[in-house]
Amino acid sequence: MKFLDEAKVYVRSGDGGAGCVSFRREKFIEFGGPDGGDGGRGGDVWAECVEGLNTLIDYRYQQHFKARKGDHGQGRNRAGGKGADAVLKVPAGTQILAEDGETLVADLTRVGQRIRLAKGGNGGFGNAYFTTSTNRAPRHANPGLEGEEHWLWLRLKLIADAGLVGLPNAGKSTFLATVTAAKPKIADYPFTTLHPGLGVVRADSREFVLADIPGLIEGAHEGVGLGDRFLAHVERCRVLLHLVEGTSEDAGAAYRLVRTELDAYGHGLADKPEVVALSKADLLDPDTLEAQRASLEEAAGRPPLILSAATRQGVTEALRAVMAGIDSAAADEVRAAAPAWRP
Repeated sequence: MKFLDEAKVYVRSGDGGAGCVSFRREKFIEFGGPDGGDGGRGGDVWAECVEGLNTLIDYRYQQHFKARKGDHGQGRNRAGGKGADAVLKVPAGTQILAEDGETLVADLTRVGQRIRLAKGGNGGFGNAYFTTSTNRAPRHANPGLEGEEHWLWLRLKLIADAGLVGLPNAGKSTFLATVTAAKPKIADYPFTTLHPGLGVVRADSREFVLADIPGLIEGAHEGVGLGDRFLAHVERCRVLLHLVEGTSEDAGAAYRLVRTELDAYGHGLADKPEVVALSKADLLDPDTLEAQRASLEEAAGRPPLILSAATRQGVTEALRAVMAGIDSAAADEVRAAAPAWRP
């Protein structure tokens, strides 16, 4: 109930108001003529990205959103009013997909972004509109056009600068609680974390957002355990912090297992910059620590950081490595977006 990252909604824009058939009737005015006004346009349905939301839980209780119909036209050339719009407020990082669940309609990544999901129907013309030199008293008007209706999928992908990945019980939530003000549930059994969490890290006069997702196990891409559905929340991260539990049987094997699941998931996760750290170092004796470090270094292809969130050993070094990865990824994005130079 605390976290919902996918919802199906029905949206319908308002119908246009009907035009009016009316004639001016006043004392001493012999030929008043038609004065029926046009109908008002139906309301639109919009999706708007707003601050203060990080879940789609509101759409668990309401799935139907309908804009109001336009008002009908009236006599004395009075046009009907426009119907009120319906606005779906969503958190940053929400993707809107068509009913098939694959066709991307919009990707709202910045607060203030808006997109019209359904356009309201136009109002009908009143009989005054149809007056011509040969038809001085038209007795017909147009009905308003019907609005649009769609079923849509809302899918949330949290926007964070860095993401924590690893096996269950690797110390990800403990690390998040240590370096941020977030208060995730922490216990000594697997799958303590059942939904993603976010926290703001403040280090070296800088800030960045860190995301913690539930742990992966072998076969997660096939739905084993909690599956890999939460990996969508680290798709937008610029760098991954991969925590490998030091108290596991083989740190290298644990690292390779998670990398296999990232490769199977796809969506570019396997290509993201990665900081590898051996966690829970405070629970290991020197010989075991060295053996696990060597195994992890062989699997990862580079020396891992030695980390203990409980004693804060290596925490500062890990945060600085993550910030360096964020800066490097941001620079690459700028270079990729820059237009090619032409003489």
